[in-house]
Amino acid sequence: MPRPAVYLHVEGFESYGRLDFDKKDIRKAMRQAGRVVQAEGRRLVSKGGPSRRGEYPARRTGRLRRSITYRVSRPGFLVKIEPKKTAAMGDDFYPAYLFYGVRRGAKRGKSHAKQASTGGWRIAPRRNFMEDALDNRAGRVRALLSRAFSQALK
Repeated sequence: MPRPAVYLHVEGFESYGRLDFDKKDIRKAMRQAGRVVQAEGRRLVSKGGPSRRGEYPARRTGRLRRSITYRVSRPGFLVKIEPKKTAAMGDDFYPAYLFYGVRRGAKRGKSHAKQASTGGWRIAPRRNFMEDALDNRAGRVRALLSRAFSQALK
């Protein structure tokens, strides 16, 4: 199953190839963009108290908040910001439970076929905080990357 992804395109540099740019400057800008979106994502899940269906996940232990990290690709033209599975989460990757939700009584057997639910939601789906983090900071990220791409031209 493909993971949900959100992309941001920076206009004006389609006619150039990767070799036309100084990779060091691009990687630096991607790290800065990753930190901007990471901070916004962490801010969105920092609210205390209980969370409900359609809201952002609330902070109880801070594990989800601390698990949001960024990573720049080896070539340097991509940055991935996402919650990672940490040892503190145990066996389960609970950001997936928060995104998709969990039905009460629904279990998957050996065949992994979806079983009938015996009730409502045990954990109702929450809003996608990573998508909203990028949307909230898209202007800042776009300006940062546009400036970096124009300065990195050889």
